[in-house]
Amino acid sequence: MGFLKRFFRSEAGAAVLWVLSVLVLSALLAPWLYQAGKWLADAAASRELPGILEWLGAACGRADFDRFYSRSLVVAALVTLPFLFLRIRGLRAASGLPAEPRARVSWQSAATQIVLGCIIAGGMLWGLAVVLEGMGVFVRKPQVPAFGKLIGKILVPVLVVPPLEEWLFRGLLLGLWLRFAKPLAACVGTSLIFAFVHFLKPPDGSVIADPASALAGFELLGKVLLHFTDPRFFVTDFASLFVVGMILAWARVRTGALWFSIGLHAGWIAAFKAFNLFYRQVATPSWGIGDSIRSGMFPILTLVLTAMICHFVLRRFEARPAVG
Repeated sequence: MGFLKRFFRSEAGAAVLWVLSVLVLSALLAPWLYQAGKWLADAAASRELPGILEWLGAACGRADFDRFYSRSLVVAALVTLPFLFLRIRGLRAASGLPAEPRARVSWQSAATQIVLGCIIAGGMLWGLAVVLEGMGVFVRKPQVPAFGKLIGKILVPVLVVPPLEEWLFRGLLLGLWLRFAKPLAACVGTSLIFAFVHFLKPPDGSVIADPASALAGFELLGKVLLHFTDPRFFVTDFASLFVVGMILAWARVRTGALWFSIGLHAGWIAAFKAFNLFYRQVATPSWGIGDSIRSGMFPILTLVLTAMICHFVLRRFEARPAVG
């Protein structure tokens, strides 16, 4: 009990409380966001609205409740983030502990780390995909995606998602956790959160009885949490994202910066998105290969091999804390 009390008075505990508050607030917001979206969809269908509202109304009309829930998660995170910063600032002022030393990284080294990380992660994942194609698990789609779709589905996520998620998970959360715990414990904790938030959606086929109900968000949250009781999902999907988070976190600890982690993240996204556009799965999901090339025991083994390669490459970029 005393440990929990001390933990929740720490910066790491503040981060955990922030995650819990985001889950609760998003569950409260989701039904209201759903009703507002469907009202806008009806308004866009019945009368003339400005172009951006017409587009937004059409998108809301097509969206299911879980899409509104995912958007409420973003809103809840942004609304509560300032309170997390204030809590952390108060804890730092009270503790008097020095800030984590920052590594001095030149732009040439940063660019090299991004490129190498991207090549290693993307190359290993694509290599696995090629092997699985040869085994008959995946086959090439008959039609080549349009250039615009390639840009929207690959380039935009590669440029936007890695810097944003690395700043949040490996920059902010891991940085906080490192002040409270040893590096291994900090990496494990943030990687569990990283994997968890990536699966905040209900299992396929889940139905919410009344999306407009005030408790609809909590109903969906319950289905999300129930998803984690499925052993195959936990091993094939959750475990692979946990391993990804561990590799990204340990790269950040080793280098003292986010550049190599951003490169790894970008490489995985590029390979994953590109393969999904060009190939489709024909084999039944199993423990070896789940619903995609990122889930299952074979992808986890590939991630372990990727981590071994990174271990030797990262020796060149070991953190050198700035003096003064």
